[in-house]
Amino acid sequence: MATERSFSDSFIDEDPQKALEELNEALEGHSDNAEWFCQRAYAHLQLKNYSCAVNDAKKAQHLNPSLLLSFMRMGMAEYHLNHFESSHAAFTKGHSLDGSDDTFQTWLKRCEEKIGTANQNGNENKQTLTPHIKHDWYQTESQVIVTIMVKNAPKDGVNVNFNNRQLSAVVKLPSGEDFSLNMNLLHPIVPQHSTFKVLSTKVEVKMQKTEGIRWEKLEGEGQEPIIKHFIPNQYPSSSASSRNWDKVVGDISEEEKKEKLEGDAALNKLFQQIYCDGTDEVKRAMNKSFMESGGTVLSTNWTDVGKRTVEMSPPDDVEFKKY
Repeated sequence: MATERSFSDSFIDEDPQKALEELNEALEGHSDNAEWFCQRAYAHLQLKNYSCAVNDAKKAQHLNPSLLLSFMRMGMAEYHLNHFESSHAAFTKGHSLDGSDDTFQTWLKRCEEKIGTANQNGNENKQTLTPHIKHDWYQTESQVIVTIMVKNAPKDGVNVNFNNRQLSAVVKLPSGEDFSLNMNLLHPIVPQHSTFKVLSTKVEVKMQKTEGIRWEKLEGEGQEPIIKHFIPNQYPSSSASSRNWDKVVGDISEEEKKEKLEGDAALNKLFQQIYCDGTDEVKRAMNKSFMESGGTVLSTNWTDVGKRTVEMSPPDDVEFKKY
């Protein structure tokens, strides 16, 4: 996608979801484009993903502190989240950058009215908090699964968006309030192969990993994380130190080989070793002769025992009886 592409407000108004998807794709290759972050914030506003809009507006301001429109986006998103003081602060900053824009002044008056109403109700300077909902996560070799613990969420009231390194979700609670979850992920995911499901007890989000690596944590930002691959023979342990289980098994095998046995134990061990090291024909011969002779004959010669029934041959001082 060309870097000079323009995402106008009218383009976003026409189809906010499509615009959001194209902006996600564009920002994967150009994460330093403040205008695109600002316009993605507008797409989130249109889709009522207000927390996501706040985050994108902040990113735009970080990249370009004088980008006037980013303060408008942030102020509107904070207002819809009922964060009226934060909204007022954003509009105030935007108004200071351009005092000729009456839109900022209009929004400032709205914020002041809301703050004044809160003061009259005995909640001086208090913002309405976003409901606290628990969420958890776990992983397999190919997926990262996030569970949002919301019971009886309406299926048409859940909106989840996936980006290369970002997860954003808005869940309409049974009380009518919105719960927003926005995460910068530790490792990249495959958005087109990531899904979510609304269940009666939770919302389950499954994100496809780009690599079969073990995530040390769910979120991350800044320096590149240390990558640890899944190791099939590295078993879980509550110990702080890890053990090389292949080496442990090898050491046990060596100890068994060095162990000195006597009598029947030594003879049995010899037969076991012959069987383990033998060819398929040797193993067949040993099995056939042992079974047919009632355990009295053990032969390794398949050419001999393969063409006949092996008769019982007890020791001279033992009498064989059938019961």
